[in-house]
Amino acid sequence: MDDVRAFIDAAQAFFEAFARVGWGALALAVLLHVVKLALRVRAWQNIVRAAYPSTSVRYRDVFGSYVAGVGINSIVPARGGDVAKLYLLKHRVRDSSYPTLTSTLVVETLFDFVLAAGLFAWALYVGLLPGVDTLARLPAFDWSFVVEHPRIAAFIGCVLLGGGVILVAWASRHVAAFKEKLRLGVAILRHRRDFLIQVVSWQFASWVARALSIYFFLEAFRIEGALGAVLAVLVVQSLSTLLPFTPGGAGTQQAILVFALAGEAARSTVLAFSVGMQIATVAANVVLGFGAMALMLRTLNWRRFMDRGGPPDGGEGPSDKDERTRMMAAGWRGPFVGAGGRRTATPSPTSGEGSAPRSSDSSE
Repeated sequence: MDDVRAFIDAAQAFFEAFARVGWGALALAVLLHVVKLALRVRAWQNIVRAAYPSTSVRYRDVFGSYVAGVGINSIVPARGGDVAKLYLLKHRVRDSSYPTLTSTLVVETLFDFVLAAGLFAWALYVGLLPGVDTLARLPAFDWSFVVEHPRIAAFIGCVLLGGGVILVAWASRHVAAFKEKLRLGVAILRHRRDFLIQVVSWQFASWVARALSIYFFLEAFRIEGALGAVLAVLVVQSLSTLLPFTPGGAGTQQAILVFALAGEAARSTVLAFSVGMQIATVAANVVLGFGAMALMLRTLNWRRFMDRGGPPDGGEGPSDKDERTRMMAAGWRGPFVGAGGRRTATPSPTSGEGSAPRSSDSSE
């Protein structure tokens, strides 16, 4: 519970510093945060398009699915919102599958992983992050548990990793279509130029927007937004998402930021900044996410949604199967083979046609 106590202390510091907040800078920071999400959505849309090149993948559907997941991740631990992303987009992209969409999310994180690893290495080099001894004393369950119980943490990590490898290996061997569906999701990686232009460029732009957002958050809470401070916050945010035991890394960010920004501002100011930034971004994520879910599902009442039989049509138009069902309900009986072996058809009794349509092998 130390991480929760750290967040409560930070919240108290935030409300004490509430009167000194620069509202113009705060509004600009939140706007840039939304821009960052919009840029990331474009990258994910391009990945999904490469997986389903013959299917329409609309930006608004990808945006709604993505921000809905981000909104849930802001208030639910263990990245439960990623399941919502997949569920919503699955019902908006025709003939899509969960294995393929899951692998597109993996592709979407590749550039983030490389860039975050570089920032982490830089932070270790300059001594920005606390050492192992200090990390164990920080009031953040996510990391103190790992440091204090390394064998248990390593065992749990190995079990999870091994279970994932075994599951994928079993599915690939016993389910022939599973491996092909996974390959569809990483299709854009087979075209390096497309990956750089359609994915990496948008994600790099999202990181720029993220850095600018942090800069204006620092300005809003009267902390000098130097490059080192911005990079420090980026590193801490990346670390807090590695072990998402708390929603949005609440508590972990506050604990590590106090150490990382010790030379930039007073402890109370850093606490006010960290919790203020988290409250503002969580509020924006929740409003966007649940607003998107309300529009896509046409309700926020889960029981009513399930009673209705799932999400409404995604707007792609009926499939061939749906069209045949509609026509059969209207009275069209479809083609059949007559007694003489000739292929004929019976017209719909409601169509008003005087004669049946001829089959392709009838005489002209």
